[in-house]
Amino acid sequence: MSYALITGASKGIGKAIADNLASKKINLLLIARSENLLKKIAEELSQKYAVKVKYLAIDLADTNAAQIIFDWVVMNDIPVNMLINNAGYGLSGSFEKYSAGEHAEMMQVNMTALITLTSVFLPLLKQQQKSYVLNIASSAAYQAIPFLSTYAASKSFVVSFSRALQYELRKTNVSVTCISPGGTDTGFAERAKIGKNAIKAGEKVNMRPEEVAAIAVNSMFNNKTEIVTGFINKLGVFLVWLAPKKLSEKVAANLYK
Repeated sequence: MSYALITGASKGIGKAIADNLASKKINLLLIARSENLLKKIAEELSQKYAVKVKYLAIDLADTNAAQIIFDWVVMNDIPVNMLINNAGYGLSGSFEKYSAGEHAEMMQVNMTALITLTSVFLPLLKQQQKSYVLNIASSAAYQAIPFLSTYAASKSFVVSFSRALQYELRKTNVSVTCISPGGTDTGFAERAKIGKNAIKAGEKVNMRPEEVAAIAVNSMFNNKTEIVTGFINKLGVFLVWLAPKKLSEKVAANLYK
C-alpha cells in the first residue's frame, strides 16, 4: 500500500493533514525537525487508525535534505503516491532586520526544498496508478506585504509554480494542488515574530488546522488546482486584487510593521 509523505508534519497544518489522511487508512511518512514529536505522533496515529507510520527527523533548511529523504525512501523501498509540501515559516519585520543568510534559509525551506522534493519524487509518483502533489502556500501570496516581504514573495512562488506544474502534468496520473490558508491557529505567528496588531486582527478569523487540513485533503482528492481557504480569506484576496496596490500595501504595512 502506498504512503503519503508530509513535510512539517510535527505541528499545525502538517500534523492535522497527517491525522486526516490516517483516518482514511492512508499510510504516512512524516518529516520534521523534532524526532521526539515525530515519534509521539507516529505512535498515536498508528494506534488510533491502524495504519503504518514511518518518520524521519531532518531540517529542510539543510541544502541536501531533499536528497537524503529521497534516498531514505528508495533504500527502504517505500511506495509514495502523495507528496505534501507543507513545511514553511516566515520572518516578520523590516527586510534589513535579518541577514542575507536568514532570508536564504527561509527561502530554502519555503521554496527550494519544495522544488527539490517535487523534482526527485516525480518519477516515483508517475509509477503509481494515481498520485498527488499538495503544496501549502498562503493567502499572503496574493500581494506584496511590507514587513513580511520575503515570506509573501516565497509563497507567491509556490502558487505560481504549482499552477504551472499542474498544467504540465494535466495529461498524466499526477495531480497538483495548491492550498493558500489565511490565519491559522498554529505556531507560525510565534516563530515569525508577528506583531501584536497583526495577531489581534487575525484572532477573530483564524481557522483551526483541522479545518484547513480537511479543505486541503478534499481539494487534493478532487484534483483542484488552487484553493484559498475560508470565505474571509477568499474575500481578502479578491479585495486585494480589486484595490490599488499602494493601498493594499499600506494596509498590510500597518498590520505588520
